[in-house]
Amino acid sequence: QVQLVESGGGLVQAGGSLRLSCAASGRTWSRYTMGWFRQAPGKEREFVAAFNWSDGTTYYADSVKGRFTISGDNAKNTVFLQMHSLKPEDTAVYYCAADRFIDGILHTRVSQYADWGQGTQVTVSS
Repeated sequence: QVQLVESGGGLVQAGGSLRLSCAASGRTWSRYTMGWFRQAPGKEREFVAAFNWSDGTTYYADSVKGRFTISGDNAKNTVFLQMHSLKPEDTAVYYCAADRFIDGILHTRVSQYADWGQGTQVTVSS
């Protein structure tokens, strides 16, 4: 099992920036693709971005492409989500997750991720 702890959420005005962090620990955490998801009130949890530790490849949802950047720091056991040009529709609880499969594929479905953090709230005011 991989343990994940998110931080960095908060309240920001539209057009602002935030950086979320996800500290990972546990058995072979660095072998898994890491993903960020978000869930707004009354909506399903949705994919935001994914990062592969082995080769640094990334994949983004269309709604955040060009505004968000996912990255990892192996020495700090941490995955980051840098968010720029935030919009009110980005308001949600953001979750970090570790992929269920060690296959190097950047999965995008909730069911493909096995371990989840507790979430961190991001609120963007208009």
